[in-house]
Formats: sequence, structure tokens, C-alpha cells
Amino acid sequence: MTLLSFMGEISVFGQPTTMTEVMGIASGIVGVWLTTRRNILCFPVGILNVIIYAYLFFSPGIRLYADGLLQCIYAGMLIYGWINWKKEEKTDNKVYRMPASDLLKLSFITFVSALILGLFFKKYTDASLPWLDSALTIISLAAQWMIAKKYIENWILWMFVNTIYVPMYLYKQLPLTSALYAVFLLLAIKGFIDWKKALPTSETK
Repeated sequence: MTLLSFMGEISVFGQPTTMTEVMGIASGIVGVWLTTRRNILCFPVGILNVIIYAYLFFSPGIRLYADGLLQCIYAGMLIYGWINWKKEEKTDNKVYRMPASDLLKLSFITFVSALILGLFFKKYTDASLPWLDSALTIISLAAQWMIAKKYIENWILWMFVNTIYVPMYLYKQLPLTSALYAVFLLLAIKGFIDWKKALPTSETK
């Protein structure tokens, strides 16, 4: 494979794409599948995935700056989650329900943060879809933090954002990434079902 074919446009199943997007899709599916299995390898695979997508989203043709920023923050949160899960490796591999008080606090922080980020990208950048992109970015960060804490409610947030990401990426002419988020939606449903089976009765953390 030449450098040109790696960086430039190729065709997969008749759809124009790049090797960057293909590698992002592959690592994304593997990473989320590992998360549904509560396998700690989801974190290094996830870090690879966010590096690839940060490069893609910051590219001149896409300009989803909030999504690009999201990937950079994801990297830090994935490292945090990796450390947190590592501490529990010698204990039972439990999952938890999020306490109602923490859920209310997180909802408020998410709402305010989405407004601030949307205003920033709307006013100071040429970002595409600044309000929608910012809202999905902040909700996704909340969901990623919940994964690090092993809160089962993370899958509900992922189901919500993935449902919206599918048409958004189609609009941005990223059909394969849109298909990826459709797969993510199915994996989120699977993750919720699988984690619910492992959830102790009335277990919170």
C-alpha cells in the first residue's frame, strides 16, 4: 500500500473513504465490543481509536471541532478508566447503578457544559453543526466517565447519542462512519443487556 492510498481516498463497498476512516471503524467496533464484555483491553484499543478519529475530525474537509476535541479528552478519560478498572481486577467484576443524586448533578453539568461549548464553537470558529456537535460531545463525555465508574446507565446515553450520530455523519458525507455508529447503537443495546445481567440487586457505588 502506498502512502497516497493510506492518506487519500479509496473505495470500500462502493463508498469513497480513506484508510484513516477504515482503521477508525475497525478499532471502534473492537473497542466497544470489548467494553460490552467488560474486558480491560477495551481501553488501549479505545485510545488507538480516538487518536485516529481526532485526526479525521480536525481535517479540513470535516471540521467537526467539538468531535475532534472530544477524542482528545476521551484519551485522558480512557487512561482514567483503565487505571480504575485495573484497581478492581483482583475483586469481582461488578457493575453498578448510578446514585440518583449523582445522576442529577451530572445532568446539570452536562446541560451547562453543552451550552458553553456550543456558544464557543458558534461564535469563534467555523465549526459545522456547532450546537448539535457540542451537545453530543458533552453527553458522550458523560457516558465515557460512567463507563470508567462501571455505571450501567452509560449504555442509555450511548443509545441516545448513537441514534443521532448516524444521520449526522451521513449529512457530513461519512457513510462508513455513519454505519459504524449504527453498529455502535446495536452494541450499546447489547452492552446494556449484558451489564444488566451482571448487575447485583440494588447495587450502587
